[in-house]
Amino acid sequence: MSEYVAVKIFPVQDKQSWQNERDIFLTPGMRHENILRYIAAEKHGTNLETELWLITEFHERGSLTDHLKGNTVTWTELCHIAETMARGLAYLHEDIPSYKGEGPKPTIAHRDFKSKNVLLRDDLTAVIGDFGLAVRFEPGKPPGDTHGQVGTRRYMAPEVLEGAINFQRDSFLRIDMYAMGLVLWELVSRCSETDGTVGEYMLPFEDEIGQHPSLEDLQDVVVHKKMRPAIKDCWLKHPGLSQMCETIEECWDHDAEARLSAGCVEERISQIARTIGSTTSDSPASIVTSLINEDLPPKESST
Repeated sequence: MSEYVAVKIFPVQDKQSWQNERDIFLTPGMRHENILRYIAAEKHGTNLETELWLITEFHERGSLTDHLKGNTVTWTELCHIAETMARGLAYLHEDIPSYKGEGPKPTIAHRDFKSKNVLLRDDLTAVIGDFGLAVRFEPGKPPGDTHGQVGTRRYMAPEVLEGAINFQRDSFLRIDMYAMGLVLWELVSRCSETDGTVGEYMLPFEDEIGQHPSLEDLQDVVVHKKMRPAIKDCWLKHPGLSQMCETIEECWDHDAEARLSAGCVEERISQIARTIGSTTSDSPASIVTSLINEDLPPKESST
């Protein structure tokens, strides 16, 4: 239809992943501004030559990882990316009673949340993709295949690394939230509005254990030493980034039950963004509205 599309091609051995992702996309209520728009699923070729295609809308900017590798982000951009990403995950996590003639939308856990699976529209709105490992929680139905240790090793929550996860709905949502904390850290680490220099883009824990950590490396660092990616002092001097860092720490809490929900993160970021304008860009100071509440530092300290 004269628009570019993205085609994700699975070899026939990965049929399970293709089928799962297609089923997730076809779940009622999955049309949302911050969730990748599905177009079609197709089979091409025969026998061993078979290819399974998933066709979705195409985002030229690519993933958040790609963007952060090549660009820093302003405070305003950071807030926009973070808030829309949280909104997408909150929507995925939510169960919604039937509306507009569609059946009810069940709670869905992503289970492979990472910056590579967050795509960006031209205006830097975040769009969540890659549902190959996602799982639906429908009342009265078992949640399907829920192996404990799935996803991308680097983003695995401590309880997943330990193999100590209980298979309740909320456990899976909390695992997504730990990963979201890491992605928010990636964003903050590339923000140009700190008074320090912005370092090269690094994956979470790359500094601590390099580019190809083993499961044992991660268990040692994340579970036993309870380490998290470093939060720099210069970030904490910016009134917005310091609150963002507080939010991040509440996402990656060792105690899964203490982690924030995606909806709560979305609300927090929206509030931080409203109360703290950009400090270095040419936007007028009037963006910092009278919404500043008592516990926020005064505007002066943000220069």
